[in-house]
Amino acid sequence: MNIIPRPKRRSACLWIFAIWLLTLAAQPGLLAQDKEIAKKLQGFDAYMTKILKDWNAPGVGVGIVAGDKLVFAKGYGYRDYEKKLPFTPTTLGQIASNTKLFTAVAAGLLVNDGKLTWDKPVRDSVPTIQFYNDQLNNTVTLRDMLAHRTGITRHDTIWFKSDFTRLELFERIKFLEPREPIRQTFLYNNLMYAAAGYLIELQSGKTWEEFVREKIFAPLNMTGTVYSIADMLKQPDYGVPYTEKRDNFELYKIPYYEDIAGVAPCGAIISNIQDMSHWLIALMNDGKYVGQQIVPTDVLKATLEPALALPNTMAETRGYWELLNSAYGMGRETTSYRGHLLTFHGGDLPGFHSQVSFLPRERIGVIVFVIGNHCASLYNTISYNLYERLLGLDQTPWSERLLELRLKGKKAGTEARAKAGAERIPDSKPSHSLSDYVGEYEHPAYGILKIGQKDRQLQFDFHKIQFPLTHFHFDRFDTPDDELYGKWSVNFQTNPQGDIDQAVMSLDEAEALFTRKPEALEPELLKQLAGTYETPTGTKFQVTMKEDNVLYLVYPGEPEENLIHYKGLKFRLKEFSDMVFEFVIENGEVKALKQRDPSGEYVSTRK
Repeated sequence: MNIIPRPKRRSACLWIFAIWLLTLAAQPGLLAQDKEIAKKLQGFDAYMTKILKDWNAPGVGVGIVAGDKLVFAKGYGYRDYEKKLPFTPTTLGQIASNTKLFTAVAAGLLVNDGKLTWDKPVRDSVPTIQFYNDQLNNTVTLRDMLAHRTGITRHDTIWFKSDFTRLELFERIKFLEPREPIRQTFLYNNLMYAAAGYLIELQSGKTWEEFVREKIFAPLNMTGTVYSIADMLKQPDYGVPYTEKRDNFELYKIPYYEDIAGVAPCGAIISNIQDMSHWLIALMNDGKYVGQQIVPTDVLKATLEPALALPNTMAETRGYWELLNSAYGMGRETTSYRGHLLTFHGGDLPGFHSQVSFLPRERIGVIVFVIGNHCASLYNTISYNLYERLLGLDQTPWSERLLELRLKGKKAGTEARAKAGAERIPDSKPSHSLSDYVGEYEHPAYGILKIGQKDRQLQFDFHKIQFPLTHFHFDRFDTPDDELYGKWSVNFQTNPQGDIDQAVMSLDEAEALFTRKPEALEPELLKQLAGTYETPTGTKFQVTMKEDNVLYLVYPGEPEENLIHYKGLKFRLKEFSDMVFEFVIENGEVKALKQRDPSGEYVSTRK
């Protein structure tokens, strides 16, 4: 998806420093002599030992920043569960959506340069961006995109496991119909951050990766931070993704998630506790790091300003009133935690989970890295526990609360999967032979669904996710219920002509309709089909071809109509699926155009 600059090689003195960090990590974890903080953290190691055991967690990294210093950094458990390699303050892991604040800040730098604006329509700065309709085109601002308040839901399956470039994803935004009115509802949307990253590229002349490295990583001395798994694996200290199986407590290794380049601005950064502490120090100190102003204060304030209020869901549904009146800014959220202002953001990719947070008034911050999907919520549990310790508050039983929910959810999932398929109608058969389902089906935003056939069984291929398809009933086929990717169900549809021409899948928050792609016709043949035709009543009309290699019907006094290629020399109109136009060629010469619908067949001759 992008060209990723290689990180600088570490010098010998940095390796010595890393070894020193590892030595300290085996101790209580204090990197600055602070007796008061050490006293407040008494019992924390024992707490973490219990946490790892209770949650079956492979490994966790914890960092605490106070004022302008990293005062505590320690790993618990393993960065590689199988090899029993210890988690350390320099263990690299994907920070996922904690990347978003880097993107919001990078965009803010261009706002200060006059190349973007927070609150004017983004099309004023970048006319090439297109949304679903003119109302959005004339309204959506950069703040709307970064605050998840465009009214467009997330559509993550568009980018997940896909090879779409950032430009291709940018161009797909116009197909995303809003689900809610703009600025009314919080609808998390990674694609808006990918688009914001592309705006940064258009307005700066540098890729998002280059811009962030130059403007943020380099001045903050984040020398170990990279963008790709390939670059991470070149380093000596990195995490390995393990998680728990769905129906038992066995930990198993899962693949790294590497198809992140297209949406890199929403989640590609790979870092460690040590480097992220530099970022957190800048955030907590109005953009200053080691006495230098790295990020303008007004940019950080803009990202912190509440852009959209969030409901008190946990309080109202669970009775957990410690967090109240949350609001999302740009790339981070604010809330009241037991009366203390807290700003934070989480990040989640398969196997890796993180949270970066701090208390602005107390200037205390916490970084938590977690390995394991089943224990992702530990970044909340641990962060809240640390703040309560550091603030001298009694400890809320977050681990007990959330562990109970986790185990109930795990049990419910196992029971639900045991009942899968109860709605199956027995002894039904597909309406067509298997070969009739084979082909490529396309959705304008989600891309291509490929249906193949092997050993008398259909094959599913979507965004690198490949499984056999088993007949469920009628024209529905399902994949196996995979441990990592779950079950995919495809329901094929027949057109009025009796052909399998569409496939429906439930993706994200709605059904997505994929239409069979016809074999492409050569432009020279399309040119041959264009011309003048005459109806049986003597009315002449035109078939024209435009620069997009698309044919149009043009009747006198009527709007032109797009002829959609169906198969062979057959075409249809968007409005009428039961109407087919078929060109007739004899001896290499176009003779006529047949129009078929349920009422019969009409033939117009070529003139």
